[in-house]
Amino acid sequence: MNLNTVLCELTALPSEVEWVEFKCNNQNPEEMGEYLSALANAAALLRKDRAYIVWGIEDVTHKVVGTSFKPRQTKKGNEELENWLGRLLQPRLDFRVHEFAHEGKPVVVFEVPAASHTPVRFSGEEFIRVGSYKKKLKDYPEKERALWAIFQKEDWSAQLLPGASLDDLDPEALVFARLEYAKKQPRLAAEAKQWDDRTFLNKAKLCVQGKVTRTAIILLGRSEAEHFLSPAIARVSWVLKGEGGVEKDYRHFGPPLILAVNQVFGLIRNLTYRYLPNASLFPTEVTQYDPWVIRETLHNSIAHEDYTQAGRINVVEEPDSLLFTNLGEFLPGSVEEVIRRDSPPDFYRNRSLAEAMVNLNMIDTIGSGIKRMFRVQRQRFFPMPDYDLKEPGRVKVRIIGKVLDEKYTRMLMARSDLELADVILLDKVQKGRPLTDEEFRSLKAKRLIEGRRPSVFVSAEVAAATESKADYIKKRAFDKAHYKKMVAAYLEKFGEAKREDVNKLLLGKLSDALNEKQKRVFVMNLLQEMRRERTIVPVGAQRGRGAKWGLHKPAAKESAEPNIMQSE
Repeated sequence: MNLNTVLCELTALPSEVEWVEFKCNNQNPEEMGEYLSALANAAALLRKDRAYIVWGIEDVTHKVVGTSFKPRQTKKGNEELENWLGRLLQPRLDFRVHEFAHEGKPVVVFEVPAASHTPVRFSGEEFIRVGSYKKKLKDYPEKERALWAIFQKEDWSAQLLPGASLDDLDPEALVFARLEYAKKQPRLAAEAKQWDDRTFLNKAKLCVQGKVTRTAIILLGRSEAEHFLSPAIARVSWVLKGEGGVEKDYRHFGPPLILAVNQVFGLIRNLTYRYLPNASLFPTEVTQYDPWVIRETLHNSIAHEDYTQAGRINVVEEPDSLLFTNLGEFLPGSVEEVIRRDSPPDFYRNRSLAEAMVNLNMIDTIGSGIKRMFRVQRQRFFPMPDYDLKEPGRVKVRIIGKVLDEKYTRMLMARSDLELADVILLDKVQKGRPLTDEEFRSLKAKRLIEGRRPSVFVSAEVAAATESKADYIKKRAFDKAHYKKMVAAYLEKFGEAKREDVNKLLLGKLSDALNEKQKRVFVMNLLQEMRRERTIVPVGAQRGRGAKWGLHKPAAKESAEPNIMQSE
């Protein structure tokens, strides 16, 4: 490629286009990374094979002015700029840096390949060009949908593999696949027995006209056929950890992954769980994990793994939980969105692979498996699955195999009328997770929780339904001490207060489980209790609603023990 010729073509463009960015000396590393993401995604959207960032060209006139930017001499911290940018771009972007002279002036060109199978992120965020501006892709859903529509047409998992044949598929995996297909498609079971392998593989969407796809190698390929996926890999690793996170054992599995799932499942110690504190809570013994939930979580990891990143799917077994991780963004955005919509997502990372896995009875109809996992955990009275999406480009799912909060479990048993969305939010409460303002208001309005954030607990109504009144009263006692401190602090500052002053101080802070009359009675009783405790005393001779209160200041010779029988 003649760089001077390319530069002449770029500067001849009538105006700055969405796949070219001109700069003079802007050297902000974070902005460079965002532009690399935006231009790679814009190039894919515009069906360009590459995009460019050019330093040394005036933005408006396209005049060559030269630049002082020297990328190979620039560092971000102690790291070379090019390495730093490459590390924060996901998936890895093979951009090229060119430094040369044009018309006798120094010029720098970043040659940026178009995004291929998924939007390019920088530091966990996806960007796009809108006209001559760099914007976050999530703020332009129509562009995001259009971009994914292009990627789906170029589905990585659907690509044919030259040189691969049906002989590269594992015979045992093929037999197992036929059995599972018959379970999923019972009306075709008799007919499917008559199909030859080529016909079956075409029907199950594993092959196209008898030609082997990446999907076929991932699910049914012989172990020695994995090289057809290179540089991508398809691996599942099981790791056993003991107390303190000490690694005790591990195994690695490659294709055929349809058989690897049962091999991993056979290694997991799904122990019998007995709930000891209260025998009536669990009248029968249960296993720590539901087998369907384990398989569904692992199958989802296989279906949605970004194989081009050459990473492994991990299953980490800890004493009381299983942690599943896979590479790739969680495309629906949030678990709450999946539960709320209860419909297939708009786009998929590996559509061909996901469809084949549905046909082979590995995952539910696309999009419904996650919600069913939550329902199964609820029916077993166990904590909800934990989806951790904080790390860019990685999905973590933890399945907990024990009761965390007896009160929450009792609530599930007693309140079968609760919506799944409310159960998920109450699960956050039992785990001590923060609630958003909207979530907090929703649970408060339904009287499912009480308290002030971050100290939120189950409300009186749920406590009564779950026979956890003692725990509720204990927490309310803590609140009473808090309110007494508030009254004392007010009197310390202002010297005295009427009953209405105290009402204004406390009424808005009391539990919504109390009505207005109950709140006022609570304040009256609180003041009388503080008087009996000799914390406050009446001020002046006034009685009734006009009475004032002040802090009690004991005389020097007064007994330290208050006379709690003193008449009021």
